[in-house]
Amino acid sequence: MAKALSVDLRERVAQYVMAGHSRRDAAKLFGISVSTAVRFVSLYKKTGSVAPAKQGGDRRGKLKGHHDFLLRRIEMVPDISLAELAAELAAQGVAIDQSNICRYLRAQGLTYKKNATRRRTETAGCLATP
Repeated sequence: MAKALSVDLRERVAQYVMAGHSRRDAAKLFGISVSTAVRFVSLYKKTGSVAPAKQGGDRRGKLKGHHDFLLRRIEMVPDISLAELAAELAAQGVAIDQSNICRYLRAQGLTYKKNATRRRTETAGCLATP
């Protein structure tokens, strides 16, 4: 994601437009797009400030509170599928995609590696707890 433009530039654009100039003129003068100038002025009129909003979202993850449950289920049923885990979590009110479960388990150091005879291998890292 691109870095937010400076508050100083945002203020100068808003002040220029509030002084009676068009947003197109402000965009041309300050070297920004017209839509950016429009957003800056709109934000200024709405809030009185042109400070950028905080970037990024909630990075806590949906599964952190269900870590113990996941470990217990994997211990009880070692070859449980991601679809089955997703269904069990959905029954608990956690709507989550299988790919997110996979990423979470990998981040916890849990993997499911099979050998040629379709049995679990005995090597380290094979559903080893962190």
